[in-house]
Amino acid sequence: MEQQAKIYVAGHRGMVGSAIVRELQRLGYNNIITRTSAELDLRNQQAVEAFYRQEKPHYVFVAAAKVGGILANNTYRAEFLYDNLSIQNNLIHYAHIFGVKKLLFLGSSCIYPKLAPQPLKEEYLLSGFLEPTNEPYAIAKITGIKMCEAYRDQYGCNFISAMPTNMYGPNDNYHPENSHVLPALIRKFHEAKESGSSEVIVWGDGSPLREFLYADDLANALVYLMLNYNQKEFVNVGYGTDITIGDLAKTIGEIVGYRGKIVFDDTKPNGTPKKLMDSGRLFATGWRPKTHLEEGIKLAYADFLAKHSNKNT
Repeated sequence: MEQQAKIYVAGHRGMVGSAIVRELQRLGYNNIITRTSAELDLRNQQAVEAFYRQEKPHYVFVAAAKVGGILANNTYRAEFLYDNLSIQNNLIHYAHIFGVKKLLFLGSSCIYPKLAPQPLKEEYLLSGFLEPTNEPYAIAKITGIKMCEAYRDQYGCNFISAMPTNMYGPNDNYHPENSHVLPALIRKFHEAKESGSSEVIVWGDGSPLREFLYADDLANALVYLMLNYNQKEFVNVGYGTDITIGDLAKTIGEIVGYRGKIVFDDTKPNGTPKKLMDSGRLFATGWRPKTHLEEGIKLAYADFLAKHSNKNT
């Protein structure tokens, strides 16, 4: 990317989008275009066309999406499908129409079949049935990948896709019902420490293995791919190793400074036993994450304290 190139980051206020903006600024890219959802409804075809016509960005990061936890995914199935298809259809199609030099589409690890072998390799896409609770979201993301491939095949567009593992970091969602496991545990241990609770209950027996990547490392990988990767095949972006939920809970408890007891409620579901991405394709190019999990959790907790510790959000 040329230093003065116009770079549009769709979804710049989210955890990933804001990290992409930080990474671009760190590297000296200052011609960054952003729009809030109030300023530009990405579901509106005419509005997106007018935006591209006016701004004519050279590079586009598609980090905008309607997202949520299991409950939201399963409750608002039509919205997750319609909204996400509309957003990516408009952004990808008009990137082609207005001659964007390169576009990066951000997917999700939920695109993989529910029972796919571990670790998850790129070639496992469409090899089995999806997890039913988030199937609409996953189908939208799969469609985005296939759109990038199709526009490359038919029009020669340099559109690429990246699939991140579980992310955490600044601007994460710490909502008590709708957040993912790592930010949920940060909030739970913080509130237990503040209230003087003698124990924290963690769902399941603590044995499931999960992989976590710090948001700024993901942003570093995405900008790296934008600069260096030009292939049709999408790329997994992971941390490379996983951790048990039990060890994760103990690590977060120590970082937060909680001194009570951790109780694992094995009457509650564990979920998938293991979920690890195979990031060998990316690692083979020389990229590696920089932020160790413990360091990343400390940074995430500091962000939580700054933005959320005294709020009911």
